[in-house]
Amino acid sequence: MDRKTNIIFVLIDDLGWRDLSCYGSTFYETPFIDALAKEGMRFTDGYAACPVCSPSRASFLTGKYPARLKTTDWFGAGRGRGKMISAPYVDYLDTNEYNIAKAFRDNGYSTWHVGKWHLGKDEKYWPQNQGFDVNIGGCGYGLPPNGYFSPWKIPTLTEGKDGDYLTDKLTDEAVNLINNRGEKPFFMYLAHYSVHTPIQAKKKDIQYFEDKGKRLKLDQIDPIVLGEMGNYDLIKDLRMQRRIVQSDPVYAAMIKNLDDNIGRLVSVLRENNIYDDTVLVFTSDNGGLSTANITPTSNIPLSEGKGFVYDGGIREPLIIRYPKRIKGGSICEVPVTTPDFYPTLVELAGILPITSQELDGVSIVPLFDGKNSLERDGIFWHYPHYAPTGSSPSCSVRSGNYKLIYFFENHKYELYDLKNDISETYDISDGYPEIKNRLAEMLKDWLRDMDAVFPEINPEGESTASGGS
Repeated sequence: MDRKTNIIFVLIDDLGWRDLSCYGSTFYETPFIDALAKEGMRFTDGYAACPVCSPSRASFLTGKYPARLKTTDWFGAGRGRGKMISAPYVDYLDTNEYNIAKAFRDNGYSTWHVGKWHLGKDEKYWPQNQGFDVNIGGCGYGLPPNGYFSPWKIPTLTEGKDGDYLTDKLTDEAVNLINNRGEKPFFMYLAHYSVHTPIQAKKKDIQYFEDKGKRLKLDQIDPIVLGEMGNYDLIKDLRMQRRIVQSDPVYAAMIKNLDDNIGRLVSVLRENNIYDDTVLVFTSDNGGLSTANITPTSNIPLSEGKGFVYDGGIREPLIIRYPKRIKGGSICEVPVTTPDFYPTLVELAGILPITSQELDGVSIVPLFDGKNSLERDGIFWHYPHYAPTGSSPSCSVRSGNYKLIYFFENHKYELYDLKNDISETYDISDGYPEIKNRLAEMLKDWLRDMDAVFPEINPEGESTASGGS
């Protein structure tokens, strides 16, 4: 039988780089995801296209940077006002964009969306109108409006029995689609709402991690360090909190449940004898939530978290399993980013690229074959907004091991050598002016190419006008 390649892209919401055992967590437990890493390739330097969710999701689907799409903030955010006013942005994924789902659909694939969408409030922008044959759970919501226990009140998802858990339900739906897939190969975009707030989990799992925390004496450590006051109108009366240790038993329980459900997904692929015919990608849309008034996880040794262009906000777990092309147990240190998935996955499926389509990502298939570089000079971020986690408008470029960040408020550059300073502790911009200037020019050229939109000076200074949420 001539089998075509199936594709499952699993996108987790707010999962931090160190939130898996195979990435160094000693409190959270992820044996099923760890097994994927042993069977596939684990990336040490996988990056999201943006430090918040909607832009990264739009980037995955289109293969374009959020700056090009003008989708630079999470959809539903207002324009925060601090020393500057956050840049305007587009709050929907244009249906005229030829995205990855349309590419697979037009090449004979069944296309399924399961889970979070958050790429437009109006139904005309939802998955069923964006190239997906099936939409289960996708709508304008960025989080489960009634929490993770049924009734969850998501308009595109059937309710479960009282007390059913959302991550289990979405996996049930994914399993059902696979079991009833028919003859065509499939492309599944499985976008779990977990581990986004609200932080809720099953009691028995919470108890397990409460007991574990006591055994490890984590309950004797104050996990929160208080920081500065908020830097724009929405959070001006809040003091920033930074979590320095992974010890929240509820968050750990959410991750355990997520891992269990990845195990269920693998099991159904094995049962249907299509596990080795399926490309399975596991990653996250932005860094872990570690600096807000809700701080369930810690990204240390990375700096900061969700909302920041420091690595804690953008570096992600990334695991790809496909034994026909990837040697099990592989580790890749080459930086890759969200727009790369589109050209990579269509190439693995044998779909010819559309030469007229403008993609910012590049195929990372050469890395599966042992290459140690890609044909580009750098990867980029543009987040011209304030975030409730305490970040300020900024943009960034990584080239080789060097990363340059530009802050719009004070026109300041910071330069880091990530090979020797993964925590971005030592700004070396004064000592390496040639590298700083080279990367600054790269960043400026890229922003011009993107026709990027910028924040504005706030004429009222530290305004108290209403901002985003």
